[in-house]
Amino acid sequence: MVVTFAPQNLTTEVKSLEMHHEQLPEAVPGQTVQFNVKNLTVRELKRGDVAGDSTNDPPKEVESFIAQLIILDHPGTIKAGYSPVIDCHTANIACKFVELLDKFDCGTGKSIEKNPESVKAGDGCIAKLVPLKPMCVERYSEYPPLGRFSVQGMRQTVAVGIIKEVVKKETVGKVTKSAMNAARN
Repeated sequence: MVVTFAPQNLTTEVKSLEMHHEQLPEAVPGQTVQFNVKNLTVRELKRGDVAGDSTNDPPKEVESFIAQLIILDHPGTIKAGYSPVIDCHTANIACKFVELLDKFDCGTGKSIEKNPESVKAGDGCIAKLVPLKPMCVERYSEYPPLGRFSVQGMRQTVAVGIIKEVVKKETVGKVTKSAMNAARN
């Protein structure tokens, strides 16, 4: 099997799949497994990288994403330009709110205001966010663990949310020789 690591965009072949240092023929959801890969060093992989099948919807770095958020605890207002840390899966990346698209009632889910100037604690909103460093996230509807997040600011959780849409970057990365050979076979 050939895997891709995003947002690094590294592609290589899996040597073995293991659980407690014993090889497995396959892994199923819910199992905690390790896998060994060819021709990559541990220094090339970073916290927050996502591994996926290179031939079936491989993970990619995102340019931006649309998120549905509930503002929990923020002393002021949140406006376009706000750049908190987003905790999504194992990634902790600062993201910029570039546009507030909608403000909604958290109880009913009904829209209150399109393109609001700001949102505050207790509000729900739809916003466009742009990661300030390479990040890999997915739509919550497709990959729930990669599509839910919390917003950290002032040493507390400011908001929680889910990702509705992603705009992925198309980049060329490192492909190891073993990955090229495995792809040919």
